[in-house]
Amino acid sequence: MMTRPTNFPPEWPTLALIFACYGAWAATLFWVPWSVVSVTILIPVIALQASLQHEVIHGHPFANRPLSEALVMASLNLAVPFQRFRDTHLAHHTDDTLTDPYDDPETNYLDPVRWGDLPPVCRAVLQANNTLLGRILIGPLLGQASFMVSEARLIRAGNRVVLRAWGWHIVTSVPVVALIIASSTSLGHYLVASYGALSVLKIRTFLEHQAHISASGRTVVVEDRGFLAFLFLNNNFHVVHHMHPGVPWYRLPGLYAANRGAYLSSNDGYHYANYRQIFRDYLLRAKDPVAHPLYPQK
Repeated sequence: MMTRPTNFPPEWPTLALIFACYGAWAATLFWVPWSVVSVTILIPVIALQASLQHEVIHGHPFANRPLSEALVMASLNLAVPFQRFRDTHLAHHTDDTLTDPYDDPETNYLDPVRWGDLPPVCRAVLQANNTLLGRILIGPLLGQASFMVSEARLIRAGNRVVLRAWGWHIVTSVPVVALIIASSTSLGHYLVASYGALSVLKIRTFLEHQAHISASGRTVVVEDRGFLAFLFLNNNFHVVHHMHPGVPWYRLPGLYAANRGAYLSSNDGYHYANYRQIFRDYLLRAKDPVAHPLYPQK
């Protein structure tokens, strides 16, 4: 994460969006009595808060990290502790290990040896998960289950950092759940919305990184400026973000437009015009194999 000077002024667009996000969340909980409508609104709002958490991880909107983190510590999705999201995501930003089945905590690739040892039913599920539709429908469930198993192992091994992060997650989730229970939105409907938000986020991460011999060729650009790009806070310009992780979300499109040729040369032309193209090409078809195609065979 890039460290900004301590006297750096607040990034007002990000700060305003954080408060707008929470305002929309609270207004939907308490003032939208129709469950279908409230769930429909809550899905993008919860997804947007996760994107704002990502901004905070990279040093926004304040130079003071604890102050920034206090704004997003409570995960509206209720599924992922912010501090664990922060720590694993920063580890993911080691570009030399991107897509590595063991060293990249955000990859969906498996070691070919491990893939070969899986029973057929597990292979079938993971192959379905490698289509965009599968990633949307079952991706959050598979991802959360794998994450929880990994976290439990770390806690059992005595990792106090992980244990503390989960403790903070429980503490900060209590007022979120209390507000949900006090609102006109049932907890059950809220959990549906939370799952839907995680599904939306899976669209962004679906082909964010590919196996490539060069580290710079592993990261995509999706030249989209629509609603999904807004929910992802322009993180679809992903190669720009990886090359300049301290640049705020609202500057990424302009930075890309001014240097498009250089970025596409850097990532070996790995780009898509928009998310419509990705849905068209990969809704029912896998883009990548589950087994890492370039991983050393042992």
